[in-house]
Amino acid sequence: MKVGFLGVGHWHSGMHAAGVLEAGAEIAGVWDADAEAVAKFVATYGGVARPDAAGVLHERPDAVVAMGRGPEAAAQLAWLIEQDIAVLADKPIGLAYGDVAPLADAVQRSGRFVSVALVNRIGGTVEALGDAGRCAHIYFRIINGHPRRYRDWGVPWMLDPRQSGGGALRNLGVHGLDAFLSVVGDQQVTVAHAAFHSIFGEAVEDYACVTLRAADGTVGVVEAGYTHPVAGGSYEFRVNASAGAIVDTGVGLVVAPERPVTTTYVPSQRRYSAFMGDALERVASGRPPLVSLADFARATMLVDQAYSH
Repeated sequence: MKVGFLGVGHWHSGMHAAGVLEAGAEIAGVWDADAEAVAKFVATYGGVARPDAAGVLHERPDAVVAMGRGPEAAAQLAWLIEQDIAVLADKPIGLAYGDVAPLADAVQRSGRFVSVALVNRIGGTVEALGDAGRCAHIYFRIINGHPRRYRDWGVPWMLDPRQSGGGALRNLGVHGLDAFLSVVGDQQVTVAHAAFHSIFGEAVEDYACVTLRAADGTVGVVEAGYTHPVAGGSYEFRVNASAGAIVDTGVGLVVAPERPVTTTYVPSQRRYSAFMGDALERVASGRPPLVSLADFARATMLVDQAYSH
């Protein structure tokens, strides 16, 4: 299987490339507007530099990884949906729900394979919870390091809301919002409260805390931040229900009442490569994506609601 790459200046490009190679696939054409980013990527992971996005598709890869700045990524994805190619997209995609919803509609009409890298879905946490009765509350925390790292990684535009659509909530918290949705299913979800804080003087928030409520009464709390003071970060995904509970610490699961877990657990540091392997297998077998563009649109709508608070 051959996989093309668009937008390798994105800070996740190396993780996606490692996942492609680990899955036994081949990196084909590579493009980014930044020629230096392309040269560094090709030297590290392989592939052939192409002059533009059309050049990457010219050699007919089986799938393409699409990354970029918000507005550019949305336009790029709209173009890719018109092509007969499977897509693994990474955020940001547009700046808000209004940018994503038409793309999700286009995917539904065309039947194209478009997966979005909300990689915590591959962790196995929800599957390991099993039938634990009525859900009471869900907690998801992802706190990473200082926002300066985006400048260090050559993507300072992530700190410009006109290019990224927001800060810690749009970038990190969307994983938690999607995690909540993955537990409560298709029922209506609303934002009950949202609080934001910025201590580093950036144009985007460094910290967000959002309270959610599902139609059945399930309460969710999502925390996202760029405020972890040292290398690494803080992660937890907890679900409490009437007959059981589960905590994903990023390195393992804690279940109550204590019992064996038969589902496969993927630690957080392995989730990007595992998600890529799963996506490529789904492309090959004709199965739908684990996380669809419609799933991403739904989580994005909650981000917008939180910002409106």
